Amino acid sequence: MNRPPTARADLDIRSLRYFVAVAEELHFTRAAARLFVAQQALSREIQRLERRLGTELFGRTTRKVSLTPAGRDLLGPARELIRLHDQLLAEVAKPSRPVLVDLMSEGRQTGFRVLETARKLAADVEFRGRHGGGMGSSLSRLQTGELDVAFGRAEWRGQPSLRGIQRSLLRFEPLALLLPADHGLAEGTAVRTVDLRGQEIDTNPANPDATEWSDLAAQFLDLCGGRATPEHVSAVGLDDQAHHLVQQGLPILTTVDHVDVPGGVVRPIVDPVPIYVWSMVWRAAAHRSGLRALSEAAETVARENQWLELPADAWLPEPEASTRRRHGI
Repeated sequence: MNRPPTARADLDIRSLRYFVAVAEELHFTRAAARLFVAQQALSREIQRLERRLGTELFGRTTRKVSLTPAGRDLLGPARELIRLHDQLLAEVAKPSRPVLVDLMSEGRQTGFRVLETARKLAADVEFRGRHGGGMGSSLSRLQTGELDVAFGRAEWRGQPSLRGIQRSLLRFEPLALLLPADHGLAEGTAVRTVDLRGQEIDTNPANPDATEWSDLAAQFLDLCGGRATPEHVSAVGLDDQAHHLVQQGLPILTTVDHVDVPGGVVRPIVDPVPIYVWSMVWRAAAHRSGLRALSEAAETVARENQWLELPADAWLPEPEASTRRRHGI
């Protein structure tokens, strides 16, 4: 395939990110999972890069993928270009650009509370919050530089390997049910896990961007013996959640720190207390002053609200439970 580069051989950072992922994994399927993109899209991008450079970067057989000499030569410079690109965006090109923060969902308040504190700590920094709805899509955007910081569950079964992404533990938040006010389970101040056996529960199973939530919900249903509603369009926003409550009349799985929803009440789940593990996740080249403020805010809010104290009868999903056992916690 070796031939002169095309007349327009400009390289874009996305192509180089894809190349580096394949070069490090030496496996297209794993690289696609790591980038949260379709394997076909990843293959097309690599082929496009090879055409631009006029040379093959990978040797491909039915059994393995390997770097060609040209691919080995490109890997180091590609990593450096990506690093310089991210640093340029963060520190030089747009020093006053907004810090892009994914808060997960409109109803859950953990990320929002940290962001509001960070805004007070760094009044000269513009923070822009969004509600991506799932860590799957957030991690993809972090890796491509479309996002600086995200809040949510950062560890789950089947999670692809991540590079250039850092994280810190933020909160052990108990799970809860968002219930219609007239539902039988809403009568008490809490709902026992045993009382959910056989209950139909809306776990928002249809959101492909929230693989971490789907994994947690599946483990919780196994624990309590409940069953998920059939797949349906996920509720997006508080109005949609209120509509689901009225239309379905079913419990919706959430966490205790949830904003009020018209017609609904939030009841914590107990005996045991199932936990959603929050982390603050960021890319290595994120906006430094914004990241500094968010890190300080996260530490302050977590300490003041005792977010990192686990109930004595806490239930953690996998892999978080095994991670804590391995570290002797």
